[in-house]
Amino acid sequence: MIHFVLHDAHDSVAVVVVEGVKAGMALNGWVMDDDRMVSVQARQDIPIGHKVALKDMATGDTVIKYGIDMGKVVAPIQAGEHAHVHNIKTKRW
Repeated sequence: MIHFVLHDAHDSVAVVVVEGVKAGMALNGWVMDDDRMVSVQARQDIPIGHKVALKDMATGDTVIKYGIDMGKVVAPIQAGEHAHVHNIKTKRW
């Protein structure tokens, strides 16, 4: 089963594409550009359509999604955690 999708192998977050992701679950993800699978363990419940972190990120790090810069980390994020507006912000402001 595919739980999340990412486009580029260098993405630091991926989009959860199923409902019911709960902390502790082993998640499988499809890397579209490479047509291969990766995995991560969920550390938190993550709603469908939200992002899961694929690697540990520190405050100030750049978040990569779809192969592009989509913001900066404003609170530390561990691989498998919910990555959303509470720990990622745009760099515009």
